[in-house]
Amino acid sequence: MLIKKNKTRAALIALLALSSAAAWPRAATAETVLRIAMTAADIPRTLGQPDQGFEGNRFTGLTMYDALTGWDLSSADKASVVIPGLATEWKVDDADKTKWTFKLRPGVTFHDGSPFNADAVVWNVEKVLKQDAPQFDASQVGVTASRMPTLASAKKVDDMTVELTTKEPDSFLPINLTNLFMASPAKWQAFYDKAEGADAKAKSQAAWTAFAKDAAGTGPWKMAGFTPRERLELVKNASYWNKDRVPKVDKMVLLPMPEANARTAALLSGQVDWVEAPAPDALPELKQRGFKLYANEQPHVWPWQFSRVEGSPWNDIRVRKAANLCVDREGLKDGLLAGLMVPATGTFEVGHPWRGRPTFEIKYDKAAAQKLMQEAGFGPNKKLTVKTQTSASGSGQMQPLPMNEYIQQALAECYFDVQLDVIEWNTLFTNWRRGVKDPSANGSNATNVTYAAMDPFFALVRFLQSGMAPPVSNNWGFINNPKFDELVKKARQTFDPAARDAALAELHAASVDDAAFLYVAHDVGPRAISPKVTGVVQPKSWFIDFSLVSMQ
Repeated sequence: MLIKKNKTRAALIALLALSSAAAWPRAATAETVLRIAMTAADIPRTLGQPDQGFEGNRFTGLTMYDALTGWDLSSADKASVVIPGLATEWKVDDADKTKWTFKLRPGVTFHDGSPFNADAVVWNVEKVLKQDAPQFDASQVGVTASRMPTLASAKKVDDMTVELTTKEPDSFLPINLTNLFMASPAKWQAFYDKAEGADAKAKSQAAWTAFAKDAAGTGPWKMAGFTPRERLELVKNASYWNKDRVPKVDKMVLLPMPEANARTAALLSGQVDWVEAPAPDALPELKQRGFKLYANEQPHVWPWQFSRVEGSPWNDIRVRKAANLCVDREGLKDGLLAGLMVPATGTFEVGHPWRGRPTFEIKYDKAAAQKLMQEAGFGPNKKLTVKTQTSASGSGQMQPLPMNEYIQQALAECYFDVQLDVIEWNTLFTNWRRGVKDPSANGSNATNVTYAAMDPFFALVRFLQSGMAPPVSNNWGFINNPKFDELVKKARQTFDPAARDAALAELHAASVDDAAFLYVAHDVGPRAISPKVTGVVQPKSWFIDFSLVSMQ
């Protein structure tokens, strides 16, 4: 089943492409500048812990900052795995599995010239965990602490060694720490000392506001100019500690463009060199005009996450299974998305070590879906009304409005009456952490927020463990399944990799058999890029290393 395409879309792109690029500053001949159109409606936060989902991490996290651990983004063929970052090695204590020792990388400096050391690590942990610390910033907690919920404290051992303590044994900690970016304590303190405010809290907030406009991390890119909602200019950090990742481009300009047609038109008219998620029906023209298209399967899921609170229509497993059987994913792929997706039959597909052996086969079987709905008491004359909150754009959301309209029409054939509540992406992302019980859900009983599946916590634990319900993490629908909790505990407290993989496979199979989500698609991260841009490596990740890119 295909939804009717918007016949005016191609005409709109052509019209926009004729608009003058005169207003877009061009670099002097001696300077190479890479201009990128993001899907975000605003510049992700620049103070060290980005918002805007993983698009924020991609553009304002991994560019200006480093974490203790990082992701290997050097290959388009191999899986992206965790590698040393600002920590060179780490080890859990043999006797006490809640204590970890991290050895730090020597000789690293922040962009302001101050040294990176154990004091800086403790300071950055406490900015999101210690409420009485001067630098504590509640606005950074939601996007950070929820991604490393077991981390309890940090202690300096010596200048180049820190001890991290977790609330319980947690073998996932080194992976979770990829989300804690190191900001310069000295730069922040200088702003704090100059700040005006009625009390220490007001001065702290003023310092963070000033820091966001003139940030300092340790990353390969440094902030050079910032206009909220318009543009962020980054320049290469020529003294970056990893010489293999010193950027080959002098400057990178990031521009928020949430509408796919506008992004595509900007590329066609020469206003930008690179666009995230181009309009699918513009792909033939882009190819014909010599633009390069990049795509690679990502550890990503495009789902509906169901409410499981009392009274939710999704509490009936027959309804959850019917929704999963009523969507023609191959039709969505070949039609609306022009091949730019992989059909999802769970969070992980066959061949992945965490796939397991689910007994519920997610496929397109409309007759089976209709039968399940009839068994649940619904039919042509008695539709089940459901409401899903989604966005018009955003990090990893692919083409959320057309995709949700496709699902809306598909589920109508299985006796669902789907209502859509479309809101701005960052608002949706914030609501995701508040949960279905919060007024921000606006009566919705499902939410459409895409998620990363790079590690066990992001892929499974934060959704399936009952203790991860808001405000702790992203169990938006308040799933409370003792079997899930038991398997999460087993996996988290297993430090042998093979045994941990087996426990995670069991957890994933149980979630598919429970039809925990409506699993729709895996993104392939499509990008359209000018032929002047070379050296692009599109890894199997939500992230990409801009340092490798050159401009002719």
